[in-house]
Amino acid sequence: MTTSSAALPGFSAPAASFDEPFAMLSGCHERVERTLRLLARLVEHVAAKGSDAQAQSAANDVLRYFDIAAPRHHEDEELHVFPLLLTQADAAHFALGEHVRRMQADHVQMGAVWAELRPLLQAVAAGVSPPPSLGDCADRFAALYASHIDTEERLLYPAAAGLIAPEALQRMSDDMRRRRAAPVPAAQAAI
Repeated sequence: MTTSSAALPGFSAPAASFDEPFAMLSGCHERVERTLRLLARLVEHVAAKGSDAQAQSAANDVLRYFDIAAPRHHEDEELHVFPLLLTQADAAHFALGEHVRRMQADHVQMGAVWAELRPLLQAVAAGVSPPPSLGDCADRFAALYASHIDTEERLLYPAAAGLIAPEALQRMSDDMRRRRAAPVPAAQAAI
């Protein structure tokens, strides 16, 4: 991952409304991409300067995002977008169903790579130098998200938005709001 060496910690994100769940999902993708850019800068920073205070802060930001927000985003898709699209996966929409199944497999693979990356970031957050595998692991994690986000934005979200009934859209909105108001389960925070 090669990026510019801008300041590491923190970033702000534009607010999205639960009243527009697909815009909220797209906004999550923007935050994923921003957090992955932060991760890339963190890897470069750690290689050059070690796990200093800036690196620790950035590692905590990346951990917080991928421990809390990203799993909720994936859950939104698993509960509301993918099932809707799979009901349309007949002969005329076969490719759509194949894309959904790939996205579901991506979620599983993202969880597995996050389980490898997370302890490396925890080491940085604790001020300990991580093993050299940090860069490779971060690259694999970012690569998974790149094609995943493209497929969802280009194909799946527009298809789902065109199929969802107004009352189902309202249920989706209400569910997203309710789940984000609830505390993060301990098991989910460890993903």
